[in-house]
Amino acid sequence: MAQRLPDSDSERDTPDAEIVARLNAAMPGLTPGHRRMAEYVLANLFQSATMRIDELAHAVGASVATANRFARALGFDGYPAFREALVRGFEATLAPVERLRTAQASPTSGAELFDASLEQAEVNLRASRQSIDSAAAAAAVDAILNARRVYIVGSGTSAFLAGLMELALLPYLDNVQSLSTIGGPTHAARRLFGAGSDDLIIGIAFPRYVDDTIKLSRRAAHLGVRVLALTDSTDSPLARFADLTLLVRAERRLAANSEAAVLAVIEALCDAVALRAKHSVEAAATITESVLPWLTPESVVPPAATLSAAAPSNPSSRESFRSRSKSQS
Repeated sequence: MAQRLPDSDSERDTPDAEIVARLNAAMPGLTPGHRRMAEYVLANLFQSATMRIDELAHAVGASVATANRFARALGFDGYPAFREALVRGFEATLAPVERLRTAQASPTSGAELFDASLEQAEVNLRASRQSIDSAAAAAAVDAILNARRVYIVGSGTSAFLAGLMELALLPYLDNVQSLSTIGGPTHAARRLFGAGSDDLIIGIAFPRYVDDTIKLSRRAAHLGVRVLALTDSTDSPLARFADLTLLVRAERRLAANSEAAVLAVIEALCDAVALRAKHSVEAAATITESVLPWLTPESVVPPAATLSAAAPSNPSSRESFRSRSKSQS
């Protein structure tokens, strides 16, 4: 049985074929009003899956009773059963929408949701730590250190994670580059030219899995490049052809994913690489020295208590304070 992190959403992101076939088959025998509703649903499958019965009825200029009769004309017990069939295939995509709808309908306060979100981040980190054993972590670090070139690819919000990983690895690797650039997937594909078995691609993909990441990683695999996957499940399309997989739980209450645990795993990987890389201390010192002109020395930053005591909070008093400071200088 495929390994999967607890309570992680499955991902298909395609409408269920049965409901589409049922709509098409029923079309000739439907009343004009029901046919109009069927045509709307077929043309707007995802939007229809998000709608309550009154919202769908309003969208096609019909009554709630008509929408219920429409569902029964298709062989369902009522609209709830029809919508359940319509949602099938969009589960992971719609999960944040449904959770937000439920949260808005509940008496949960903002403070409670804030606390629950932080607790979810803690749960994600614990689950991720348990799923990545020391052997898997060591193998990932070895793969990074032994690669001639390291490519990193992520799309959507994972593109930011790819950029952060590139930045963290740059001091310790001779050739690391993020493929998540403004040039898009075709530019990224060109940068893979000449890649081979001595190289490594790190793919970052979580529901909803973006095709660009999967296609670029698969292209690299076809060129003989080793694939290290950061993803949520062995059922993930990225994990299916990866040589190494680190499973990270990235569940979030009101959005598709949480990047917190993924970033923590990336930082842990980069720290382990820094520890084992040759000349890492010299590299870190050189990087620090190079950015010094853009850093404010701590010695010239007054303590917070001094600032709050010295600078009045009243706007007019602040202006007077600035004037006195200028005259004293």
